[in-house]
Amino acid sequence: MGTSVFYFVATLSIFFALMVIFAKNPIHSVLYLILTFFTFTVHYVLLNAQFLAVVNFIVYMGAIMVLFLFVLMLLNLNKENEPNKTALIKVIGVVAGGCLFITLAGSLKAVSINNPLTLSNPNIGLVENLGKELFGPFMLPFELSSILLLSAMVGAVLLTKKEEKDNG
Repeated sequence: MGTSVFYFVATLSIFFALMVIFAKNPIHSVLYLILTFFTFTVHYVLLNAQFLAVVNFIVYMGAIMVLFLFVLMLLNLNKENEPNKTALIKVIGVVAGGCLFITLAGSLKAVSINNPLTLSNPNIGLVENLGKELFGPFMLPFELSSILLLSAMVGAVLLTKKEEKDNG
């Protein structure tokens, strides 16, 4: 049951990812990207990584995709202001596609269809284990990153308050 669900969701992931690339309308492309992220969320649930599934659902499908849609609608893209496709862009696309093909071929060689990868520890994705890692050996980097983010947030607030005093 689990293997057939995995292959079904993997097929949907590949289909929606291809639709992101081949969709003519950028809004449709972002909507297909949201569906691709949803299939990734299902993969996280199948891997017993519920925390990553929830974070992927809230952060990527919620916040970042809304931001993408907002920017696309703000830019108001149409045929007149579409960038020209130069030969350099086409060469870079071919090189990137070749790298993707090599990566796909290597991953298919590493995993055969008869022997899919299995988790050695089924509890590896649980929030409890993530907390043990964050507040165990990674306590200092975790706290330093929180102080760094807090200071950046305070700095941004102070900069905007200073500009409001100058303008007001």
